[in-house]
Amino acid sequence: MEVRTRFAPSPTGYMHIGNLRTALYTYLIARKNKGKFILRIEDTDQGRYVEGATDVIYRTLKTCGLNWDEGPDIGGPCGPYVQSERMGMFKEYAEKLVETGHAYYCFCGKNEDSSEDTANGLASAHRCPCRDLDPAEAKKRHDAGESCVIRQKIPNDGTTTFHDEIYGDITVENIDLDDQVLLKSDGMPTYNFANVVDDHTMGITHVVRGNEYLSSAPKYNLLYAAFGWKPPIYIHVEHIMRDATHKLSKRDGDASFEDFRAKGYLTEAILNYILLLGWAPKGEQEIFTLDEMIEAFDLSGISKSPAIFDPLKLTAINAVYIRNLPLEKFVEYAEPWIRQTCKRTDIDLPLLCAGLQPRTEVFNDIPERVDFIDAMPEYSIDMYVSKKMKTTPQTSLEALRKLIPVIDGVEDFTAENIHDALFRQIEADGVKNGLYLYPLRVALSGKAVTPGGGVELAKILGKQDTLDRMKKAVEKLTAEIG
Repeated sequence: MEVRTRFAPSPTGYMHIGNLRTALYTYLIARKNKGKFILRIEDTDQGRYVEGATDVIYRTLKTCGLNWDEGPDIGGPCGPYVQSERMGMFKEYAEKLVETGHAYYCFCGKNEDSSEDTANGLASAHRCPCRDLDPAEAKKRHDAGESCVIRQKIPNDGTTTFHDEIYGDITVENIDLDDQVLLKSDGMPTYNFANVVDDHTMGITHVVRGNEYLSSAPKYNLLYAAFGWKPPIYIHVEHIMRDATHKLSKRDGDASFEDFRAKGYLTEAILNYILLLGWAPKGEQEIFTLDEMIEAFDLSGISKSPAIFDPLKLTAINAVYIRNLPLEKFVEYAEPWIRQTCKRTDIDLPLLCAGLQPRTEVFNDIPERVDFIDAMPEYSIDMYVSKKMKTTPQTSLEALRKLIPVIDGVEDFTAENIHDALFRQIEADGVKNGLYLYPLRVALSGKAVTPGGGVELAKILGKQDTLDRMKKAVEKLTAEIG
C-alpha cells in the first residue's frame, strides 16, 4: 500500500505554528514511508476566507522545504485539490447515505453548525424527530423544495471503536454521539463530511490532526462503514500551549511562522523547534536537518501531553543554527539587519560579521548592536567601570591618553598592525590587556557589549574615526573627573 498523507489547511489567515507542525508531521510520515504528500485547500468556510491566505500557505511550505507531490498548483490524479471546486460530488454522496438509511432529511431548522448540536438537544438520548419520518414522505418534501439539511443517522444502541496511533483503541457509546449535519440547506457540505469524502476519494492513508477531533472520529468511522470504505490511520496530536492553560491561537494573535521569520529566526531553526513540540527523539540529538528529521521521525515519539511553546528554547536553537552558518552566509543574512542602523559603506563587513556571529541569537539583535558605527551614542562614564578588567574612569583616561599616539602611529591600518601596536604598548607598560583594551572598546562604541574587541572596532571604524572618538572620550572623561 502506498502511503498518502495530506495537509488540508483553510485559507483563513497566516500559517499558525500548530498548522505548520501538522504539515511537518504529515510530510515526515509520507517521506519516511516513500509515499506521497498532498496539499488540499479547504476553502468552503467563505465567512472566514482571507484574501491572499492561500499564497501564504504555498509560500510557507515552500520556504520550509515541505514540497508536495499533488496539489492545486501542480495537479495530480485525484484533483481538483481545492475543496470549493469539488462541490458537485458531496450532495451525491450524502443522498447515497439517505438511500441506504445512514442519513436523513431534517426539516427542523435547527442550527446547521453541528458543533452546536449538543447544546440544541440533538445528542445523547434526544434525537431529532425528523429521523423517524417516513423516508418516502421525507423525500417528497425534499423534492418539493422544502428547506432541509441532511443529518447522519447515528445508531441508538451499541458502541463504535476506532484506533488512534497515539491513544490506542477508543470505544464510545453511540447514544452519546449527535446526528451531525452532513449537508447544509444551501447544499454545502460540513467540514466533517467533506473531510471523509475527500480523504477517501484522494486515497489518504494517514490523517494527522489535533486531538480536538478525537470526539469526531467515531462519527467519521460510522461514515466510512456506511460507505463500505476503509478508514485511514489516525494520528491525533496534542495542542501547542502558550502556557499551562491557554492554547496557542492565531485568533488570539499568537505569532505565526512569518512573524518569527520577520523577527530574525531562521527557517531551519523554526522547523527544528516545531518538530520537538510534542515529539521526542530516541537519543540526545536535538538539532536536525530536514533529511535527518525524515530519518529519525517515528510515531512512537509523539507525546500525549500538551507542548508548551518556549520562546527561550526556540531562541537557543536559533543561536545554534546562526553560529553554524558559514561566515559568508551569515554576512548575507545579517547585512539587511545591519543596514537598518548602519549606512556606512566603507566598513569591513566580513570583519564586523565575524564579531557579530558568535554574539547573535536572533537577527533582530543586530541593529542595536551596530548603531554606534554611524554615530556615537550618548553614554555615561560609568561605562568605563569594570570590576573584571579592574578599570575606572581615571585608569581609562590614562589608558586612552597613552593609546592615542599608538593608534596614530599605525601606518597601514590593518587589524594585524593595530593588534601588534597595541600589544607592544601593553607589554612595554606591563599591564593586563583589559586595562587598555576595555577602555578603547567603550571609547569607540559607547557600549559594554560590542561585535568584537577594540582591535576589530578600530579596523571597522577606520583610523581617523577611531582617533576622533578616542580624543572625544578623553575630553569627556577629563571634563567629568578633572
